[in-house]
Amino acid sequence: MKSHVKNILLLIVGALIFAVGINYLAIPNKLSEGGVIGITIVTYYYFGWSPGITNLIINAFLIVAGYRLLDRRVMLYTILGIIFCSLFLYLTENNLTPVTSNTLLAAIFAGLLVGIGIGLVFLSGGTTGGSAIVARMCQKYFGWSLGNAMLIFDIVVIAASAFIIGLEKTLYTFIAVYIGARAVDYIVDGLNTKRAITIISQHTPQIAEKITGEMQRGATVLHGHGAYTGDRKEVLYVVIGKQELMRLKELVQKADPEAFVVIHEVHEVLGRGFSK
Repeated sequence: MKSHVKNILLLIVGALIFAVGINYLAIPNKLSEGGVIGITIVTYYYFGWSPGITNLIINAFLIVAGYRLLDRRVMLYTILGIIFCSLFLYLTENNLTPVTSNTLLAAIFAGLLVGIGIGLVFLSGGTTGGSAIVARMCQKYFGWSLGNAMLIFDIVVIAASAFIIGLEKTLYTFIAVYIGARAVDYIVDGLNTKRAITIISQHTPQIAEKITGEMQRGATVLHGHGAYTGDRKEVLYVVIGKQELMRLKELVQKADPEAFVVIHEVHEVLGRGFSK
């Protein structure tokens, strides 16, 4: 129950941030978006239809068409995501005073807010509908990958909106969508990226002792051998926070200046000592 409450709160906050980005930054500056929300924005410009109501109606049809493609839990949270996004779009649409009249600033922060909002909805376990459902349908019936299907759908919608908002605003829209995609990645994958370190050394026991003793971090010893020499070697594998990286480099340097160290960026780590 606690998990469901937390997820629903995340979903509500995400939907609100999403709606603010659309109604206070994108629409007042004549920008568009990708996916279904892009269609709702274009219909608002052309017909004056409410983005909240249009978003709800289009996604309702997509839910009916694609309900078999999502499991029950994802479908439930997706329906909630669509309802709250549409509700907040409707509640905030009456005051469309622009936060800024600078189109570039509007594109940057609209993309940021929309991306954060969608990212929080994804973290809750749901989706905002639209592109996600269309992508699932394309994957099933045409064999497309989910990523390619979503990208193609978004590009088609943005390109079509050029006839309504003009080429210049369309280019700004692409900036907003790109920033939004990066924001979603940061929210979903985690802002606090980790570092995975692979250490090959003749002094593996000493380095492992310093890591576990002085840094209070776990380390895994892997057994390998040199491809050319055939010599057996012990390889250390460690995952740490990026703020601990300099400390680890110092420990390795003191124990073995000739150690071979490979550093990888890791977006998310699950397990004991890290995220659940």
